[in-house]
Amino acid sequence: MIVKTLLTASLFFTVVSCAAQSTSTNYTSIKTGILTLVNKHRAGMGLKPLKMNEAIEKAAEQHSRNMATQKIPFGHDGFDERMKNISQQLGGATGWAENVALGAETAERAVDMWLHSPGHKKNIEGKYSFTGIGIVKGADGQLYYTQIFVEKGN
Repeated sequence: MIVKTLLTASLFFTVVSCAAQSTSTNYTSIKTGILTLVNKHRAGMGLKPLKMNEAIEKAAEQHSRNMATQKIPFGHDGFDERMKNISQQLGGATGWAENVALGAETAERAVDMWLHSPGHKKNIEGKYSFTGIGIVKGADGQLYYTQIFVEKGN
């Protein structure tokens, strides 16, 4: 009986672990897709491509997590504090912006939503060099997206 219980528990944890890895890989693919599509759009505008930055990505991920867990409402709550923290980590920043989205199932849909919104499109086309993207699935089953744009100071 103990062996059967341990085998069942082992199988359960393996399934959970595989599901978590699959979800993580899927979000990585969506993030890569967003970066590719945003940079393709920027190239068409004669703008330099954005580079991913780990500190910015962590801030974007945390913001998406806070929205997904309803710690804060969907939107830009805490924006100034996020940008202050990012600027300190990067050793200064001269400009920043943030796009959020809710419910898009693909990178294409998220970027399309942003490009059809004048304010979000302006951020995508802004004078920025670095970005970070965070995606978290909420208990409501929706994906919460944050993309942060930063121009690093000298």
